[in-house]
Amino acid sequence: MADNELCWTPATALADAVRTGSVSPTEIAEEFADRIEAVNPRINAYIHFDREQVMADAASLQQDVADGNTRGPLHGVPFSIKGLTTMAGLPFDSSLKPLAGNVGTHDATVVTRLKAAGGLFLGKTNAPEFGYYGGTDNHVYGPTHNPWRQGHTAGGSSGGAAAAVAAGLGPLAEGADGAGSVRIPAAMCGVVGFKPSLGRIPHTLLDGRHYTHVFHGPITRTVADAALMFSVMAGPSDSDPNSVPSDGVDYAKAVEGDVTGWRVAWSPDLGLGHVDPEVVAVCAEALRAFESLGATVEEATPDWGDPEEAMWKGLWVPGYSCEYDVLDWKNQRGEVDDNLIEIFAQAETLTAVEIGRAEAFRGKMWDTFGEFMRTYDILVSPTLASPTFPLDRFAPEWLEGQPLQRQLLGWLLTYPFNMTTTPAITVPAGFTADGRPVGLQIAGAHRADAAVLRAAANYEAARPWADAKPDVTTAL
Repeated sequence: MADNELCWTPATALADAVRTGSVSPTEIAEEFADRIEAVNPRINAYIHFDREQVMADAASLQQDVADGNTRGPLHGVPFSIKGLTTMAGLPFDSSLKPLAGNVGTHDATVVTRLKAAGGLFLGKTNAPEFGYYGGTDNHVYGPTHNPWRQGHTAGGSSGGAAAAVAAGLGPLAEGADGAGSVRIPAAMCGVVGFKPSLGRIPHTLLDGRHYTHVFHGPITRTVADAALMFSVMAGPSDSDPNSVPSDGVDYAKAVEGDVTGWRVAWSPDLGLGHVDPEVVAVCAEALRAFESLGATVEEATPDWGDPEEAMWKGLWVPGYSCEYDVLDWKNQRGEVDDNLIEIFAQAETLTAVEIGRAEAFRGKMWDTFGEFMRTYDILVSPTLASPTFPLDRFAPEWLEGQPLQRQLLGWLLTYPFNMTTTPAITVPAGFTADGRPVGLQIAGAHRADAAVLRAAANYEAARPWADAKPDVTTAL
């Protein structure tokens, strides 16, 4: 193949090529290893990469091929794992300086499943401390740069994962999403990010096992790749009390079928407030693809009020409070982000009444969204209120000076679907005039994962994007 061609080949095609013998796992591994070594120093997507181990694993997979054995649907296909997801013997420090040197004691369920399916593990990707915000920077590994605009954020918290996929450093990346952390960086880096329904993919991402706003999800270049990776990671597990039995759907085939006659709700801001007018314009133009596919598009927004306060007090701060005792955070300023310390401090003053009110709001939000989706097949919106911005900013410029809660959540159109626990995917909508990626979010009803994937695949067929590649040749 041409130079670096394998690095831009979809996972579905790589899997087919390995099965037919037209390419070997060792060839794939060598090309990706070469590219990671050449490109990663410029964007800092990977925080752990061991070429020798990658090549040894590829040789084992190659021997399986020679013996006529295929481990599963990902045989020989590379994947990465987010730094905040545990793997036995590999760094597991939550990107926190006080925890530097910690290693995982076991493989998370998603890791076990990706390996069992024949996937080739490439490395672990960068994330912010405890994954607490929508960017990727920390005191241990430093910032991850957006492959489309160096010096700008890749988003977060799965920023390393999305940057790796966008830069051709791996076709499949595992991410985790507590308020949009799969979809935020995917949108900012111009790739696909899918947050499935609650319980589809088992997780142990928080010490508290019953939080219902946190999800694993695939980050990929194509919708078919996301569906393939999802199909491997999905399924019940005793490790997660919220995991659900398999619904019998073949998600790798869920992308098939059209959307003729579907009713599409279009919301420019989900009722959450300011969205960059250029982002709205890019998404509104992209939305025309659904009309060309035979769907009916109407502007409509769920009447769920303003969920920001409920997200903050009912999920975000309580979620981090379960990590309260992991750090001596009151004495670690300079080693831990001040904003993360503020979250822990707010946890000390949050009352049970405030949490209860937030949960009541979330219940009403669930009812409202459920009723809304009885009218529509999907709900489409911008993924974010802003494209990528400089790394020295914590939030878009218009939110600077606002309280931490507003800076963290005020530019995200992703977190409502963590609150409802329903599926949502971001796909590339296009670019701003100065070349920054814009994401289009497609959300579905309760457990309508297959419908969301199908809608996204149809949109991709009408507006293909996988051939767009960032220029990462300019050194930092």
